[in-house]
Formats: sequence, structure tokens, C-alpha cells
Amino acid sequence: MSGKDLNLLRHSLIAVWWLTIVTSLVEWNGQSLTLLQAGGIQSVPLAHSLIAAGVALDLLLALLLMFWPRRISYQVSMAAVIALTLTASVLSPNLWLHPLQPLGKNLPILAILHILARRSS
Repeated sequence: MSGKDLNLLRHSLIAVWWLTIVTSLVEWNGQSLTLLQAGGIQSVPLAHSLIAAGVALDLLLALLLMFWPRRISYQVSMAAVIALTLTASVLSPNLWLHPLQPLGKNLPILAILHILARRSS
């Protein structure tokens, strides 16, 4: 795989995290809140805190991949994706059956991160 291909993979993940940040903020009181409430989190302040924490994590991951694309950055990203996928699976296991696969998309993301981690220093 060429350096250009790896760069394309890295930039596609950066885009995913930026889009997730924007969506979480735009849907602060919409789908983001509804998703957590469907998972059993009824406290709006707690849900907003969790959304904010998710935005902060996504921002950290996007910035790491943008400005410090190293093996450790990819490994941290992989750990975050796994932790978030497991958490979402516990809160809303029905997301695995959603036609747009909000959790299933994490499998190719993990594969891309694995490739990038293997190919970096």
C-alpha cells in the first residue's frame, strides 16, 4: 500500500471524527439525546455530559490523527472505538440491527486503524 493510500485512509478517518463532532453538536437535544435516553440514561444533564465527553474524545482523536499520526495515536483510536462500540452495544444492542449499521461501521474503521498502526512508527 502506497503512502498516498495510507494518507487517504487517515484523512477519511479524520473526516469521520469531524462529522461525528458536528452531528453530535447539531443533534445535542435531538438524536444524540434520544439515543442515550433509549439506552436508559434519563437524566438530561448526565446525557449532555456524556455527549460532551464524546465530542471531546472525537476531537482528541481527530487532532491526534491530523497532527500526530503515529502508531500510538492509531492504537489509542482503536481502544476508543472498541470501548465506545462495547458501551453502545450494552446501552442499545438493537443498533447492531439498524439498517444503516451505526456500530457495524466500526469494524472497517478498526481495520483501517490496524493497517495504519502497522505501517507507522
